[in-house]
Amino acid sequence: MPPYRPEPRASTVVRAAKPTMGSVPLEGPRRAGRGAPWTGRFRRLMSEGGPDAEYDAEQGGAVVEFIFLGVLLLIPVVYLVLTVGQLQGGSFAVVGAADQAAKVFVDAPTTEEAHARARAAALLTLSDFDFAEEQASIDITCDAECLAPGSSVQVVVRLDVPLPLLPELLGSNPSAATVDAVAVQIVERFG
Repeated sequence: MPPYRPEPRASTVVRAAKPTMGSVPLEGPRRAGRGAPWTGRFRRLMSEGGPDAEYDAEQGGAVVEFIFLGVLLLIPVVYLVLTVGQLQGGSFAVVGAADQAAKVFVDAPTTEEAHARARAAALLTLSDFDFAEEQASIDITCDAECLAPGSSVQVVVRLDVPLPLLPELLGSNPSAATVDAVAVQIVERFG
């Protein structure tokens, strides 16, 4: 049974002469014998447990929601950033590998040595970016006779960029994308 509370009495408002300064009153209306109008509401709220009594049941709920939503949204965003970083690293790797391979190819004395040096230079550049030899393919073509003065050499490097943080599953490495780059060098005429 709820505690007994008497019915509130109707109060009469007593209006006294208000001192004014221009058109702004200096004092508001007062209820006779009861204090300011908000004191009754304040007493009632405090007797019921305070203004936050209805929120005590949900105390700590915001922390749980923040952690749950933070994990739910943060993990995919972080993985997306890692994947984009991996793709950017792969793009830099193939551009550098193709460029270095083409430069090394045109400076070699023989065609066989040029192919070996160009392949080694491309693989070294890819390994600097932590990509394996199995992930890349290197194609070298000449427009005429290789290493003839004035001829051009084209090097194409393709790289399967793996998804980050995923191990090889039964021999297959899932690829995020394949990036490639092309570099062309001309053999010097008077080299």
